[in-house]
This record gives sequence, structure tokens and C-alpha cells, in this order.
Amino acid sequence: MGNKNKLLPFIKKIIYENCGDVIDSFCDLFAGTGSVSQAFNNKHTKIISNDQLISNYFPLCTFLLNNDSDITNVQEKIKYLNSLKPKANNYFSLRYGGTFYTLDNAKKIGLIRNAIDKISDSHSEKQILVTSLMYAMDKIANTVGHYDAYRKSMNYTKPIKLRLPKLEKKVINHNNVILNEDANTAVKKVKSDVLYLDPPYNSRHYCDAYHLLENVAIWKKLPTFGKAEKIDRKHIKSRYCFKDASIVFEELIMNAKAKHIFLSYNSTRNSRHGRSNSKISDYAIKKILTKKGKLRIFETSHPEFTTGKSVSNSEHVERLFYCKVM
Repeated sequence: MGNKNKLLPFIKKIIYENCGDVIDSFCDLFAGTGSVSQAFNNKHTKIISNDQLISNYFPLCTFLLNNDSDITNVQEKIKYLNSLKPKANNYFSLRYGGTFYTLDNAKKIGLIRNAIDKISDSHSEKQILVTSLMYAMDKIANTVGHYDAYRKSMNYTKPIKLRLPKLEKKVINHNNVILNEDANTAVKKVKSDVLYLDPPYNSRHYCDAYHLLENVAIWKKLPTFGKAEKIDRKHIKSRYCFKDASIVFEELIMNAKAKHIFLSYNSTRNSRHGRSNSKISDYAIKKILTKKGKLRIFETSHPEFTTGKSVSNSEHVERLFYCKVM
């Protein structure tokens, strides 16, 4: 949900055409797992990447920071984690076994996550191992791409297997900064040539869709509730998913310290599902950005995200609003 992988050629083309081939600093304020940050990550560009969810923060640190972990040692630990043989139920299997995962996989996930805290020699090593686990989990999850619900029939029975994440060379990541904050708090602390914004568009909270991975990342073994066994998420709900999103957006823009601001925001207005309607109107976006500078809008057709049963809107358009700060 919200992933920009397929839109990267469009985003890169527009940003480089308007900002030049060399960008000194690039801030990705709603980074998710970092596909846009990684697309602009090179030895000439300082990447400042932020996300409020720990389940996104760990992958951002894994892929975008210098890492002092011994890679051979990490490989051995991943080999060890893959070799573990679960026997009894645990916190994870009691909640997600037979629903989001087979019982055997759920037992092993819980066993592996417990082991990671015990065998990690540093926080960065823990981030790498948890990232490896979450990516492996996502490949065998009995879902349609999110964790709001699971499939009635168990279609994914392949055993879980962790792999070593691809870690970049230090020459690329040496100057990068990773933050784990609310975007409106983080924007006050950063200054960049390019500020890229990809906030939630509608009332569908990312923490609702990915609560299970967030639970694994923080691993506090919190109480869960409901059919999907969700943890309490009130503290990580995004203000961009509520009716006052335009006020929150204006606050962010007024605090932004950047030469160029780019905003990804789609055209969903009259969805059959009210939750999918955009929270900030085009009128509000234009009014707010023109207070900051000169505005241009670029767009491309792009299939909208659906939740399995929904039919994609063929007329769906993804826009990139560009404000050259004056």
C-alpha cells in the first residue's frame, strides 16, 4: 500500500529535470521502507529518510546507513536462525498461527524473533536481522498484501527462510540520516535541496494495514485484539488520515526548509468506498503550495491500490505537485 516502485521512473524523471542531475541533499519525509530514498541514494547525495513506524525505520537503517556489523557474522546468524526447530507455541504463534501464517511458520517466526534479541551484538545488527525476518515473513503471509485481514484458505505453506539483505557500500551511505518521527516534527529539524512528500492519501492508516510487522519490529509482546489480532495503534495513527489533514499539511509546508518541494498525491475523489477518498482537496493543495512558491503539476496514469476484492479504477491518476520555493 503506497509503494512507489512502479512510479520511480516518473518521479525520478520529473525531479531530475527540474532540479538538475546532481542533488546535494534529498529528504524523504514519509519514506515507508525507502524505495524513493534508495532511488536517489548515491555518493553525491545526502539522504534524509524518515518514517514513524519502527517496521519501516529498521529497513531504512539497514539499507541506507553505514553499517558497522560484520557481514560474515550476520550471515552466520541468519544461517543459525534458519536452522531453529520450534516445538512449543509462543507469543506469535498463539496469535497468528493458522490465520496469517501456518502454525509451523508462526511458531518459527516467534522463536526467531526471540532469538534475535539474544544473539545481536549491536542495535544495527538487530535491525538487519529483524529486517531480514520481516521481508521473509511478507513472502509467505496468507494475505493480499496487507494485514487488515487474512485469506480464508491457507494458500501459503512454504517454510519461512531468511536471507541476507543487500547492504550498500559505505561510500554511498556515509552521509545519510535516518529519523523515526512524526513527519511534522521531523520537518522542523531538517534542511534539504529537495523535499519529497508522500503522505497517506485517505483514511486508511498504514499502521492498521501493517500492524503485524510493527508488532514484530517493536517486540514488546503487547496485548492484541480483534479477528486480526491488532495491537494498540493510537500513538502511531497518521494525522493525514483525518478530516483536518489539510491543516496538518499546511503546517508542514510552512515549516519546510527546502529549495524544491515535491508532493505525490493521487486523484481519488469519488471512490465507491468512502475510506478511499483523498483527505486533501486539489484546491487546498494548490492554495498551500502557492504560498510557498511557484507551482507546477505533473501526472501519469497508474492503477490504484486495492484490497483484494475491490476493482481498480482504470482512470486513476497519480500526480506529482512541484513547488519551486521562492
